[in-house]
Amino acid sequence: MPVDAKLAFRLECHAALESTSTTLKQRAEAGEAEGLAIQALRQSAGRGRQGRGWESAPGNLYLSVLLRPEMPLREAPQWSFVAAVALAETLAPLLPETAQPSLKWPNDVLLQGDKLAGILVETGITADHGLDWICIGIGVNITNKPKLPDRATRCLAEYLPDPPTPQALATALLHNLGHWHEARLRHGFAPIRDAWLRHGPAMGAAVSVRRDGALIEGAFAGLSPEGALMLAKGREVQLILAGEII
Repeated sequence: MPVDAKLAFRLECHAALESTSTTLKQRAEAGEAEGLAIQALRQSAGRGRQGRGWESAPGNLYLSVLLRPEMPLREAPQWSFVAAVALAETLAPLLPETAQPSLKWPNDVLLQGDKLAGILVETGITADHGLDWICIGIGVNITNKPKLPDRATRCLAEYLPDPPTPQALATALLHNLGHWHEARLRHGFAPIRDAWLRHGPAMGAAVSVRRDGALIEGAFAGLSPEGALMLAKGREVQLILAGEII
């Protein structure tokens, strides 16, 4: 598929919003062209996965990005991996070698096993059930780490005496996201998958997945060509399309 030059993002920074993703989706529905990035220095109604609230104290990164790729709706979840790779590669040079970011399927960035950042992909659908737009919401703990009921969290300030400002981190992240956006459109999901695996769990690592109230346990066996979690159970490999690693 022909691809234009690398996408140039248009960054808008707001002092405060209810939610960057809510604002961005409204702009998408109004016909905004792809490449819009909305940042807020504070959110009053941030959201995480499965409708969870997200504490949005000043000092952290709250960013949402609008894309309109021409591809089947079923491939939309792959953009979570695109954003995760771009974010990991933005954070890695900032952190010491002894504390490098790792990726948790499908949408978290970890630091020494605790949550550092989260990614939420939402979609708009056309009248004929095609993909209209993608909103990628990204939150990174820079100076504050929110308290979560089910997991420990970390922030960059625990490792960096002079952590980046939210605006500086947004600019660096959008640069890397532009690179991986182009890679996905030019070369498909394979290079994204390979890059994600470099930052992901070790092969054979024990994994527990909560899905529809049930717990599935096995060993990490990679990602499928479409991005599903591959979970080895004895000699069988099960594909997990949706769920949450715990």
